[in-house]
Amino acid sequence: MARSITLSLLLLFAAACDRPAEGPEEMIEVTETYSGAHAYELVCGRCHEEGLNGAPRTGVAEDWAGRSPLWEAVLFEHANKGYNEMPAKGGEEWLSDDMVEKAAEHMLRQVYRKPPPD
Repeated sequence: MARSITLSLLLLFAAACDRPAEGPEEMIEVTETYSGAHAYELVCGRCHEEGLNGAPRTGVAEDWAGRSPLWEAVLFEHANKGYNEMPAKGGEEWLSDDMVEKAAEHMLRQVYRKPPPD
């Protein structure tokens, strides 16, 4: 069941790739139960997999080097509010702040298995 919901949502996002989606209430309730990895796959990976518009690539340590020692707090704020070329919430305003933060945490864990030292 969860797999079919995920597939349906992926197809929906692929069809709406060039414009921000405003998901219906039911979709928001379903996606709020997704893990950070799911939210990343649905939204964030579109740019972070290939480094589009200067996005740091997921899993590429060099792209994340030199980041602020406040790495999580800064990243979460940028992910939720937008930064440089990245729109707020990756252009998907229906994502909750919590889901955006879980997706950002998932991306960081691909480079940092544990938080970098302060």
